[in-house]
Amino acid sequence: MTYVRSCPEIYGVLGCHGSWLVDHPWGIPLSYRAIMGETMSDRQKFERFLWFHGQIKSGKYPNAPHLAEAFEISGRTAQRDVEFMRDRLDAPFAYDHFRRGYRYTDTFYELPGHWISETNVLALALAVRLASTIPDPALKDELCCLINRVVNTSGGTGESCIDRVGDKISVKNIEYARVDEQIFRQTVQALFEDQALQITYHSPHTAKTSSRTIQPLHLMHYMGSWYLLAWCATSRAIRDFALSRLQAIEPSPDPVQLPANLPPIKEYTRKHFGIMQGHETIAVALRFSPKISPWLAEQIWHPQQKVTTEPDGSLLLEFPAADFRELVKIILSHGAEVQVVEPPELRILVREEIERMTKIYLSV
Repeated sequence: MTYVRSCPEIYGVLGCHGSWLVDHPWGIPLSYRAIMGETMSDRQKFERFLWFHGQIKSGKYPNAPHLAEAFEISGRTAQRDVEFMRDRLDAPFAYDHFRRGYRYTDTFYELPGHWISETNVLALALAVRLASTIPDPALKDELCCLINRVVNTSGGTGESCIDRVGDKISVKNIEYARVDEQIFRQTVQALFEDQALQITYHSPHTAKTSSRTIQPLHLMHYMGSWYLLAWCATSRAIRDFALSRLQAIEPSPDPVQLPANLPPIKEYTRKHFGIMQGHETIAVALRFSPKISPWLAEQIWHPQQKVTTEPDGSLLLEFPAADFRELVKIILSHGAEVQVVEPPELRILVREEIERMTKIYLSV
């Protein structure tokens, strides 16, 4: 039989106690089926639990006589139901003598979800680990507490997927940019509330700081860093903004009017290579040496990429790109194992960067 319990180890992942499945005879069963089976009597018990829980949540201080009257059962049966909820479902009851009824000492308590399966909890465990990329600890805590409420908690011993998620799954990013917690939270809130923002943004490409009014469209976690795709009222175009480069952010008192022909943002992001976006794309062709072709054949650089294995074992990779700045860095990271076939302007950019690098190392 499957049960749930609470454990502090999840705090190391999200900073909040969480819940998970364990197989232990003293835990709390995850599903009411596991508790009671499938008889009509069992379903009626579940209805009584839901009613009692709902009465407490609405501040009505129910008691066993109230339960007996509402469902036309004996007082002893009603009292057994209350004790079952307290002892087996871990309901945090406190009896109020003045109101002659029960309340919860933990206002966040919820009855265990009878629809939660082990696969569901495994999915929650993955969500817990992936949430480590969120720069706002408060949002991580909210996720953990939500999991705690959905799965419910109780005492017991044992281990399962959420308990071991830290040992089994990890997320490791390098060269990522730190994001201010408040800026991240304000960005997320504005995104889901369709709120325009006034931002102060510093661009390392131009070495300039500018103030803009934007309409957030899409938040992307890319290569370990967070980027906001937004409609910029100043440039009248979609622009990407690294959250780490936002120096100030506040709600805009004036709404931003989006163009009627604005493309679906998911379609827009899928069209281009990397984080750099643009309306026009150029076909890129890279030839990788036979030495590293097996590794490159495993990689997806773009949803529309075309991969061709040539007779000598080299690999030709073709895909569209809208901006070459990021691409040049990636090409150089493969050294002499890659050659730019097309377009000529990309070949020139790579050659010029190699020449600058050569001057540096020849002078040593």
